[in-house]
Amino acid sequence: MRIMKKASALISRRGISTFQSKFGKNDSLFRVHPSVSQALAENRPVVALESTIITHGMPYPHNLSTAKEVEAIVRAEEATPATVGVIEGKVHVGLSSEELDHLARCKSSLKVSRRDLPYAISKGLSGGTTVSATMIAAHRAGIPVFVTGGIGGVHRDGENSLDISADLTELGSTPIAVVSAGVKSILDIGRTLEFLETQGVCVATYGASKNFPAFFSPQSGFTSPYQVYNPEEAAKLIASILSLGLQSGVLLAVPIPEEHAAAGQLIEQAIQTAVTEASAKGITGRDVTPFILQKVNDLTEGKSLQANIALIRNNAKVGSQIACALSKQTNKRKLRSTPDHHGKKSDSDIVVIGGINVDFIAKGKTKTLLFGQTNPGSVCQSFGGVGRNIADSLSRLGHTPLFISATGNDSHSDAVLNYCKHMNTSGVVRLQDLNTATYCAVITESGELSLGLGDMDVHQQITEHYVSQFENQLSSATLVCLDGNIPVSTIDYVCSVARKHNINIWYEPTDSEKACKPFLSDAWKSLSYSSPNLVELCTMNQTLDIQTPEVLPSSLDEVLSVAVALSRPLLEHLHCLVVTLGANGVLLCGEHDAGSVNLQPRKQKRKRKLCALHYPALTVTTEETMNVSGAGDRHSSSLCL
Repeated sequence: MRIMKKASALISRRGISTFQSKFGKNDSLFRVHPSVSQALAENRPVVALESTIITHGMPYPHNLSTAKEVEAIVRAEEATPATVGVIEGKVHVGLSSEELDHLARCKSSLKVSRRDLPYAISKGLSGGTTVSATMIAAHRAGIPVFVTGGIGGVHRDGENSLDISADLTELGSTPIAVVSAGVKSILDIGRTLEFLETQGVCVATYGASKNFPAFFSPQSGFTSPYQVYNPEEAAKLIASILSLGLQSGVLLAVPIPEEHAAAGQLIEQAIQTAVTEASAKGITGRDVTPFILQKVNDLTEGKSLQANIALIRNNAKVGSQIACALSKQTNKRKLRSTPDHHGKKSDSDIVVIGGINVDFIAKGKTKTLLFGQTNPGSVCQSFGGVGRNIADSLSRLGHTPLFISATGNDSHSDAVLNYCKHMNTSGVVRLQDLNTATYCAVITESGELSLGLGDMDVHQQITEHYVSQFENQLSSATLVCLDGNIPVSTIDYVCSVARKHNINIWYEPTDSEKACKPFLSDAWKSLSYSSPNLVELCTMNQTLDIQTPEVLPSSLDEVLSVAVALSRPLLEHLHCLVVTLGANGVLLCGEHDAGSVNLQPRKQKRKRKLCALHYPALTVTTEETMNVSGAGDRHSSSLCL
């Protein structure tokens, strides 16, 4: 046993060099405003708003006052506004008053679509997000409803120019409900609706008519395929799309209020004049819409601007009502017990959230593997994934944890779910058009990993929005196990639930790159247990800007000393750390209790006497070692009990 103060002093005496990490806890491309993240964590309605209307849609100060007024309308409907924008190379979901003012005044703002996001971020630029970029950010944050004025579409003569807005392809690939006043009337509305059909986008008019609106006019001469009459019907439509996992959005077209539609004919005439002038001046691409809107505003002596503001206000009100209805319906479903795979109610007090993989293990028959040529060996299929391994082990140890994960709807999914019949897999969603995660491990004759390749994209679909459907089970669990493969936003959400309901969380860091995820924010302070190796433990400390050794030691004494010293700052909030050291065994760090480490969770935070206990590894021969991949997951499972 080594007391932590002694270990820290030992490191200083031996002169192990250290460095200051550049990877701070806020080093993330996406910033979610605290009001937005709190609302999402509490399953309250949130409405995403775009910002090109601020940077390119209206002149100052109308742009700023309209943006603030729209946010006020959302709040009045008891939802939380989340205006999306790019500020100095960071995508912000939810803006402060100062940030809104910055975008409204900035004269060098980019118009940021999906195409432009990488450039704006790499250059540290600011800009207003279009419909497509806002959808990307909203989906990443877990916001299902987005309100805008009107979406882009197929431009006139688009069949020749192929000038088609990225808004349409984004609607075909991102599961977000977009509430708008239809399509801008400067576009080819008929071809836009045809293109949306090709993209598999569900289009419905909101209200008493199926007429598809044309921004300033409630009628475009076209009809929507479908119609929803009220917020509840719209919410059910959105919920159905999300539940099906189609990975495409829905367009809800809201006609401009009748009292402002009277000016529609005058505005339409001005639009035709502006379109003709834009064509004569050779204005194309992204510059067309701002030019035409400004020209139309001049020709109508401000009436188009008034109508524009009116329809945005109306969309914000309707969209907020839909978001509130969706939130109510979602929360109502969560109150019901979730049946397991046999149709029985789950009585589990443990929840595991993480990846599920089909593994292909290639084991060499020689001591050394030669890359660039064929090596003799054997190849077999098995089933893995950190989360699945933990849930599997707990199930075999007499528990029935609820396992929450995502797979494709393919033969690999059929195989792994059939193998996992002994587990409660009711929380596993099967998604169309995605592959079940697969992992190929090349291991040496002794069982050590030589090379690994993984197709893990489906793990990003274990989203905060999906996991929140199980909040009833999460809030009543005695332990929640998190696999580092899941998105950061999901980890943050579960940690917020844990903080609210005093739940113990075990974080399995998976690898050195993913070990940092809870430590990018204060979410890590809600963790109770974690089982990192020494490299992962360094990553956790580096993410908190805590110095770590530049070179990891090789001797056992120094390895233990470093592990103890790096565990100490984390134990200010975590109850216990299990540091795995490979051939050197395991170091258990936590509260001293009668010559051992107390693994029982703390009921309240208090000053503790900390200690560390080293368990040397058992000697195992090469013949006895089949595969060490997943051994750490099994070890963690036993400690969870």
